[in-house]
Amino acid sequence: MKTSASTPALEQEFEHEPVPLSHRHSTRSVSAVWFGFPMILTNALFGGIITWHLGFWPALIAILLGNLVLFAYVGALSWFAGHTGMNFALQAKRTFGTKGYILVSGFLSTVVIGWYAFQTGLTGTVINQTFGWNALVVTAFSMVLYTAVTFLGVRALSLLGMIAAPLFVILGLVALWLIAANHDFSTMTQWKGSASAAGAMTMGTAVTMVIAGFADSGTMTADFTRWSKDGRSAVIAAFSAFPVANVVSYLFGVVIVAVGAAVDPLHNGGNFLPLLMGHSDVLSAIAFLFVFINLGSVCTHCLYNGAVGYSHLFNSKMRLWTIILGLIGGALALAGVWQYFLQWLSLLGIVVPPFGAVMIVDLIFLAGVSQQRKVAAVHGQAFIAWGIGSLCAVVAHLAFPQFGEAVIGIVTAAFSYLLIVKASKVSHPAMEKKNVGI
Repeated sequence: MKTSASTPALEQEFEHEPVPLSHRHSTRSVSAVWFGFPMILTNALFGGIITWHLGFWPALIAILLGNLVLFAYVGALSWFAGHTGMNFALQAKRTFGTKGYILVSGFLSTVVIGWYAFQTGLTGTVINQTFGWNALVVTAFSMVLYTAVTFLGVRALSLLGMIAAPLFVILGLVALWLIAANHDFSTMTQWKGSASAAGAMTMGTAVTMVIAGFADSGTMTADFTRWSKDGRSAVIAAFSAFPVANVVSYLFGVVIVAVGAAVDPLHNGGNFLPLLMGHSDVLSAIAFLFVFINLGSVCTHCLYNGAVGYSHLFNSKMRLWTIILGLIGGALALAGVWQYFLQWLSLLGIVVPPFGAVMIVDLIFLAGVSQQRKVAAVHGQAFIAWGIGSLCAVVAHLAFPQFGEAVIGIVTAAFSYLLIVKASKVSHPAMEKKNVGI
């Protein structure tokens, strides 16, 4: 994009309208936004925990299955975003109604701020446990840092991703090289899981864990991929995250646990940060910076999602809401509330994907119907289908999680919406005919 003396230093974020083609970014730039997002220590931790429970090969299968679901889900929503330039709020408005979308967008925008608060608090805790620095001071500094980066806009997220992803891979490989001196990697594939953890996790639960980790921001992928030049480029950006980056980050945790090198694998999984300590001052200093860059990648993406969502809800600006939500999430982190978020956020991750499933069916598979539909304040059919999908997911979570509650929620919501719309067309053929051409 050409610039001039009159061009503002900060790029317009198009909170209330589709991104015009003249302002779209390259495939590499948009891919960097998504590629750097899943390259986080949290994924290595989860990959290790899954491996500790299931064993090497079952863990790989669960991770791959979860990522295939994520690619299909995020890829479809991304294709529509790249095709239209619409952010998540604009997409939700078309599917759930001009007033109904407020519930959907507000709900997800709030959930991602919960994740922002969780990861900001985690930054302070990790630095405290690893380097002994004051957790509250580090958390406060992190809040200011992550808010400032997000304030710069989507290009800053792209640049951060270009740094965070390679650094994650490099330090992960360094950790593997360090443990190779005392561990036999040839036995890695023979790991069958811990005897003490036998039966505590099923394949379905593991798949859901993979999906739930990015259910929220994955559903809001349009906030990132609307900057793509077209639908194909947006799908490529989504693919760079799921399965590519997400699988790589999980694999480090899988390998570290499978070779027996993890520190407290039941709770710390395959987190390789402790393995980098005590070798040299230079490596320790790099690891220190890595914590901020790595967890900062997650925090800035989540804060950006929330800020775009709230700016549309209140007809305001993304950067104003970046400051407001950055301070609110930071305050929650400083208060220590973030420590109670994980189970709550994971449960919400189960009921979030049905929103995206309904939108995929409505915007892509039933595009002709949705485009001809009269504009309504609330699109009741979409909410009914979401409710059915969420109810099925929650029941599955409570009664039979071994079958994968996240997948059940997605499938039942999608088919419910399809059947409801088809039944409505049969019941009101005159109305459907009347609506054609609107």
